[in-house]
Amino acid sequence: MSISDETDPRAYIRLAAELRKDIAAGKLKPGKPTPSITTLSQQYGHARQTCAKALRLLVDEGLLTRYPGLGYYVVGTAKPDNPERTPDGPDAP
Repeated sequence: MSISDETDPRAYIRLAAELRKDIAAGKLKPGKPTPSITTLSQQYGHARQTCAKALRLLVDEGLLTRYPGLGYYVVGTAKPDNPERTPDGPDAP
């Protein structure tokens, strides 16, 4: 995350930066679900599509994974290219 992410005019970039900070701070823990798209929409005052796009961005970065029908789960704070990282989620031991 860079400072420009927090001041970017695109709402989904700003929301992704907020969620990144929450993951780094431990507010969103690995293996646990993120708030739902509806909850994020209500909490941050953005359209559902904007919230979904922010979550997809974090999936692309390797911070989240998506389980259809269950939602988005935090994978961890490791960099996506870290071979030591294994995804956690509802099927994890």
